[in-house]
Parts: sequence; C-alpha cells; structure tokens
Amino acid sequence: MDKELLRIVIIATGLLIVVGMLTWAYFKNQRLQAQWDAEDELAFKEDLAPTLEADEAYHKEETVVHEPHYYDKEDVIFEPDEQDREPEPRFSVPAVIQFSLIANAKEGFNGSDLDNAFAIVGLEYGNLNIYERLDPKRLVDFGVACLQEPGTFPSENLDDFYCRGIVFFMQPGVLDDAHLVFDDFIETLQILAVELDGTILDNHREPLTDETIFKFRQSL
Repeated sequence: MDKELLRIVIIATGLLIVVGMLTWAYFKNQRLQAQWDAEDELAFKEDLAPTLEADEAYHKEETVVHEPHYYDKEDVIFEPDEQDREPEPRFSVPAVIQFSLIANAKEGFNGSDLDNAFAIVGLEYGNLNIYERLDPKRLVDFGVACLQEPGTFPSENLDDFYCRGIVFFMQPGVLDDAHLVFDDFIETLQILAVELDGTILDNHREPLTDETIFKFRQSL
C-alpha cells in the first residue's frame, strides 16, 4: 500500500471516529437535557403547587352551586295567581237606596227655595209631609225627606225653615221598572244640586261618583 492510500485510510478512519464521538456526545447531551428538563419541571411544579392549589380552590368556590335557601311560609308572602284569586263578591243593591244632597251654604237649604226647586223637577208634597215622585198611576217611585228629625217639611212658613240637607230614597224591589226610576232618581238629584247649590253624597256619605252610579244601575 503506497503512502498516499495509507494517508487516505487514516484520514477516513479518523473522520469516522470523530463522527462517532460527536454522535455519541449528541445523544448523551439529549438524554441529559431531557433529564434536566424533567427535573426542572418537577421542581417548578413543586414551587408552583401552593399557587395552583389556591387557584384551584378559588375556581371551585366560583363554581359552587349554592343550595336554595328555604324560608318558613310565615316569612314569605306569595301573591296568588290570577286564577287562584277569589272573585270579588258581586255588588248587591240595598233594599232602600239612599243618596243625600248637602247644602254648601252654612245656613243650609231654605224652605221656600226647596219648594221652588222641587216644583221645577216635578216633585209633589205628599200626605207624609215629604216630597214624592209619583208615576202615572199616582204610585210613589221615590221620596225626598229632610235630613233633620223628624225628616218632614212644613206646609207653611217656609221662609223660616232651614235644613242642612235632604235625603232621596227609593225601593227598587217594589218598582216595575227600577232602571228607569233610578235614572230619574239620579237626574233629579243632579238638577237639584245645581238649583240649590249642594253636594251629592252616596250611601256611605262620600261624594257620589259615576262609578258608584254605574255599579248601582248594573245591579238593579
């Protein structure tokens, strides 16, 4: 073997040895790096464990499903459903409907003024010393009495008579057409309230409203 070939063989062998050593060193370093990474990760987790536990506990608190708080029935007022509500009792017209007309003037209504106003609305002075609405058969539809005892009006000396107010009354149960009489009853009251300067009160001594009038009429 000449010198040139021997030199090539030596160089090639050296290269193979170097490559082998580099390869071995590379894989050794890789194993060491993997080992170091594993050890570093374990150490990192150990250092981070308290933080992770706290964070996990925090999230558990956020996602806790709280049990509903139950109250005693006495502590809670439940509004009943519409279908469970008891219907309001139907309004029933009293046997005698009584509405009043109260004088706005301090001295009350004068007897002569009353007599003139009653004549305007067609009320007649009756045998019971009160004023009455009579039907074509001369039967009483409704009456008007004085609020002061004994409830009657004098037949003379009307200029000297005063009363604080007057009361209208009707008995719907004995009338043939209570609706028509009631309409006349209300209209007469309203006219006299203007003529005599008075305030109309309902059966509860409250100002008479359209709602109350409607309620009475619907129940006749």
